[in-house]
Amino acid sequence: MKPDGGIIKEIYTIGLPAIIAQALMSIMVYVMNLILKFNPSAQTAYGLFYKVQQFVLFLAFGLRDAITPIIAFAYGMRSKKRIQDGIKYGLIYIIVLMILGIAITEIFPGAFATLFNAGQSREYFIGAMRIISVSFLFAGINIAYQGIYQALDGGIESLVISLLRQLIIILPLAGIFSIFVRSEQMGVSLIWWAFPITEIISCLAGYVFLKRIRKNKVDVLN
Repeated sequence: MKPDGGIIKEIYTIGLPAIIAQALMSIMVYVMNLILKFNPSAQTAYGLFYKVQQFVLFLAFGLRDAITPIIAFAYGMRSKKRIQDGIKYGLIYIIVLMILGIAITEIFPGAFATLFNAGQSREYFIGAMRIISVSFLFAGINIAYQGIYQALDGGIESLVISLLRQLIIILPLAGIFSIFVRSEQMGVSLIWWAFPITEIISCLAGYVFLKRIRKNKVDVLN
C-alpha cells in the first residue's frame, strides 16, 4: 500500500486551517494581555473572563464537531436536502445555545465574579462579561460556519474566518481602542467592544462565504 498524495493533500487542505485556528487562539490571548498590560486589573479580568467565554463557546465547538461529519457525509452522498437540513438545524441549535449563554452571563455576572474570585478585578470582570458576552451569538455562528466550510471542502474559507476573528480585526481594533483608553479619553470598556465588533464583521464575511459555497457546491447537486 502506497500513500496517495492527492488524498494526503485533501486531508491537510481541510485539517490545516483547524490547526492554525487553535494556534491563533493562543496568539490572540497573548497579544490581548500585552495590550491590557497598562491596567493589571483589566488584564486579570480578561484572563478570568476568557475561561467563562471558552466554557460557553465549547458548546458551539461541540455542536460544530457534530454537524461537520453529518454535512460531509451528506455531501459525499450528493444529497442536497440533507446538506441543507444539516446547515439549517446546525445553525438553529447553535443560535439557541449561544442565546442561552448570553442570558446566563448577562443575568449572573456577579455570581461568576465570585466563583472565579475576581477580587480587585471584580468591576472590570463584570464590565467585560456584560459587553463581550454580546459577541457569543455571532461567535457561535462563525464557529458553525467554519464546520460547514470544512464539511464542504472549504478549508480556505474556514481559515479566513479564523484569521479575521483572532488576528486581522480583533488585535488592531483592540490596540487602537487602547490608545484612547490610555490617554484617559475613554474607559477600559471600549477595548471590550472590540470583541462584538470583530465577531459581527466576521459573521457578515462568513455569510458571504456560505452563500458562495452553497451556490458552487450545494445548489449544483441534483
